Amino acid sequence: MPQEMFLVIVAISIIDLVLKGFALFKAAKNNEKKWFIAILILNTVGLLPLFYILFIPKKYVD
Repeated sequence: MPQEMFLVIVAISIIDLVLKGFALFKAAKNNEKKWFIAILILNTVGLLPLFYILFIPKKYVD
Protein backbone atom coordinates (compact mmCIF):
# COMPACT_ATOMS: atom_id res chain seq x y z
CA MET A 1 0.00 0.00 0.00
CA PRO A 2 1.44 3.40 -0.94
CA GLN A 3 2.33 5.69 1.93
CA GLU A 4 -0.03 8.44 0.70
CA MET A 5 -2.99 6.07 0.87
CA PHE A 6 -2.00 5.07 4.39
CA LEU A 7 -1.86 8.72 5.48
CA VAL A 8 -5.30 9.39 3.97
CA ILE A 9 -6.79 6.43 5.82
CA VAL A 10 -5.22 7.55 9.09
CA ALA A 11 -6.49 11.13 8.61
CA ILE A 12 -10.03 9.95 7.84
CA SER A 13 -9.96 7.64 10.86
CA ILE A 14 -8.88 10.46 13.19
CA ILE A 15 -11.53 12.83 11.83
CA ASP A 16 -14.19 10.12 12.19
CA LEU A 17 -13.11 9.41 15.77
CA VAL A 18 -13.30 13.09 16.74
CA LEU A 19 -16.70 13.61 15.09
CA LYS A 20 -18.06 10.43 16.64
CA GLY A 21 -16.84 11.51 20.08
CA PHE A 22 -18.53 14.92 19.85
CA ALA A 23 -21.76 13.44 18.50
CA LEU A 24 -21.88 10.72 21.16
CA PHE A 25 -21.28 13.31 23.87
CA LYS A 26 -24.06 15.53 22.50
CA ALA A 27 -26.49 12.60 22.17
CA ALA A 28 -25.76 11.45 25.72
CA LYS A 29 -26.14 14.97 27.08
CA ASN A 30 -29.48 15.36 25.27
CA ASN A 31 -30.62 11.94 26.57
CA GLU A 32 -31.25 10.62 23.03
CA LYS A 33 -30.63 6.89 23.32
CA LYS A 34 -31.62 6.02 19.73
CA TRP A 35 -29.18 8.52 18.24
CA PHE A 36 -26.45 7.40 20.64
CA ILE A 37 -26.84 3.76 19.62
CA ALA A 38 -27.02 4.60 15.90
CA ILE A 39 -23.89 6.74 16.02
CA LEU A 40 -22.05 4.16 18.11
CA ILE A 41 -22.89 1.16 15.90
CA LEU A 42 -23.05 2.53 12.35
CA ASN A 43 -19.75 3.28 10.64
CA THR A 44 -20.54 6.04 8.14
CA VAL A 45 -17.06 7.65 7.93
CA GLY A 46 -18.22 10.68 9.90
CA LEU A 47 -21.39 11.44 7.95
CA LEU A 48 -23.93 10.45 10.60
CA PRO A 49 -22.08 12.17 13.46
CA LEU A 50 -21.62 15.30 11.33
CA PHE A 51 -25.32 15.33 10.45
CA TYR A 52 -26.25 14.94 14.12
CA ILE A 53 -23.89 17.70 15.28
CA LEU A 54 -25.03 20.19 12.63
CA PHE A 55 -28.74 19.53 12.16
CA ILE A 56 -30.25 18.04 15.32
CA PRO A 57 -31.29 20.83 17.69
CA LYS A 58 -30.13 20.85 21.28
CA LYS A 59 -32.71 19.72 23.82
CA TYR A 60 -32.90 21.52 27.12
CA VAL A 61 -33.30 18.88 29.79
CA ASP A 62 -34.19 20.13 33.25
